[in-house]
Amino acid sequence: MKKIDVAIKRYTLVVLMSALFCGANAQDYDKYFTAQRLRIDVVFAGDASSQSVYLNSLHKEQLWSGSRVNLKDPFYYGEYHYRVMTKSGEEIFSKGFNSLFQEWRTTSEAKESRKAFECSYWIPFPKESVVVVFYERDKQSGEFREMGRFPVDPADKLINQEIQNSYKIDTILYNGASSNKVDLVFIAEGYTAQQMDKFCMDAERFAGYLFDIEPYKSRKSDFNIWAVLSESQDSGTDIPQQDIWRRTAVSSNFYTFRIDRYLTAPNQRIVASAASNSNCDALYVIVNTEKYGGGGIFNFYGLSMSDHKHSAQVFVHELGHSFAGLGDEYYSSEVAYEEFYNLKVEPWEPNITTMVNFAGKWRDMISAGVPQPTPNDPAYKNITGLFEGGGYMAKGIFRPYLDCRMKTNTAEGFCPVCSRAINLMIDYYTK
Repeated sequence: MKKIDVAIKRYTLVVLMSALFCGANAQDYDKYFTAQRLRIDVVFAGDASSQSVYLNSLHKEQLWSGSRVNLKDPFYYGEYHYRVMTKSGEEIFSKGFNSLFQEWRTTSEAKESRKAFECSYWIPFPKESVVVVFYERDKQSGEFREMGRFPVDPADKLINQEIQNSYKIDTILYNGASSNKVDLVFIAEGYTAQQMDKFCMDAERFAGYLFDIEPYKSRKSDFNIWAVLSESQDSGTDIPQQDIWRRTAVSSNFYTFRIDRYLTAPNQRIVASAASNSNCDALYVIVNTEKYGGGGIFNFYGLSMSDHKHSAQVFVHELGHSFAGLGDEYYSSEVAYEEFYNLKVEPWEPNITTMVNFAGKWRDMISAGVPQPTPNDPAYKNITGLFEGGGYMAKGIFRPYLDCRMKTNTAEGFCPVCSRAINLMIDYYTK
């Protein structure tokens, strides 16, 4: 198994990140890729002890909207990673991600049964034959190891070029060429044809939520926002625990992993397909319901309810997961996960630590005189420190702030550590 030493490759300081952003250039893009993008549909299958990845299909889609400068992932976030390699073995593109399947593998059900989950990932469309290699992160070591590789010949006549849908795309915010903007896509879920005006208003409202909070407020000019008017036959979403079932565009449902408020779209390929005609760096599904719930998975999608009183707070929290790779900082709410983190390994999320490699996190942001660990006491409100409790665990994992939007809905906003991580991700797509 080929391994990647994450401890060496993970960034440590903002200065290092700036240097990494210069590692690929526009000339590299023109040498290896066309202006289009390739969607790679795969199936992850397995159980708690093992997993495999299988190629399902390939789809040629419209313009690549990601950066044409930063082609290689400098963060090494995520439980998975994929690379595009030339025949000579040169890496020309890479990205990290999480998946709902990975979360399911940490549940008790995964110890007793096997399941398969469909997922989709984008790369710039290659000019010549390449190999796409998928990696999984080993829980015991924190390192990546290869789990599957798939050859891609851009001349293959079986690469699907069908138009996936006829959904209208509305522009919510446009600030310039997609190649140096974050293209955030809102997808309608549970809105009938007669409710599309409501969805457009909801999308405008969600955009307003985003730019009401820092650091997004100061970075508004770095975003384009699009709305996919994906019509559903029925209004709302599935609520299995109440025997409520709806025919909707991306087949979302509450009661994921038998948690009442965990709202997801289990088949992420359907979500990606809905966005196939839109510029897209980040996917967010707005679900037409008043019921509280949501979810956010890094470089997968974010998803939450439209009409609850906490819609704004949940949206920016879930986008923190799906866009910036931020971890949950709470540790007392109901979750289905068992032993989600190995305390002997440093988590990859930038806002939690097991102290295994704290130098690579936010130690540089703690002022002299702040005790480490920092007491969970109101006296340390609005101070960056090392507070025990986070990542669904009360002991052994630490967070940077007494309260933050990644911990509660009542927090004033994002802490300085989360804000730095969000800014770095925006830079990755725009600088």
